[in-house]
Amino acid sequence: MLVAAAVCPCPPLLVPAVAAGAAPELVAARAACTDALGVLAAARPDRLVVVGPAEGAGVVPHPEGARGSFRGFGVDLEVRLGRDLGTAAERGLPTSLAVAAHLLERTGWSDAPVEGLGVGEALAPERCLAAGRDIAGRPGRVTLLVMGDASACRSLKAPGYLDERAEPFDAEVARALGAADPAALAALDAGLADELKVSGRAPWQVLAGAAEEAGLSGALLYDEAPYGVGYLVATWS
Repeated sequence: MLVAAAVCPCPPLLVPAVAAGAAPELVAARAACTDALGVLAAARPDRLVVVGPAEGAGVVPHPEGARGSFRGFGVDLEVRLGRDLGTAAERGLPTSLAVAAHLLERTGWSDAPVEGLGVGEALAPERCLAAGRDIAGRPGRVTLLVMGDASACRSLKAPGYLDERAEPFDAEVARALGAADPAALAALDAGLADELKVSGRAPWQVLAGAAEEAGLSGALLYDEAPYGVGYLVATWS
């Protein structure tokens, strides 16, 4: 049963060592992510499932203890998803899950076992919803940490340049997250999301599937677009 969820963005810049001189620009976003993880801990979960965008169009599980690194961003920093189980650790977490692992390490997460789920950015909405329903059907008190960015087309200097459709798209996502509205997330246009370079669409729709019967309330903690990319932090509890 899903008892709580947190939604966070997943830019590597959330990691201060990667951000370097730009680190202060995301101080408020990091603080909001810390607050969101606090809501998950307060839910007294038996399990935390971290869902984040990955390459491809499938769903790839990553076990607790799996490792990722930020060497591709010029930083010799390695992170681990959840506890070190003392076994040979899988390596190669997708960047989104590596960012999540950093956030969990930073906040000292020790409240429940952790597992990861890399969701292909091209995964069809119905498959995202089905994956979410499967998570919600697991035994015990389940929480979700959902990683993903909104559009990358909010300004002329954005990675995807300026697209006038980006701001209203992001505004609807922010409204849905703040209102804990699974139906609105489920209805997001996958084609438009792809055109706007939205990495969070598939993970948000996994959340929608998981929360269909949960009856949770939402709170929007952060909604800004530094660097022309929409970053959102929200909690459902």
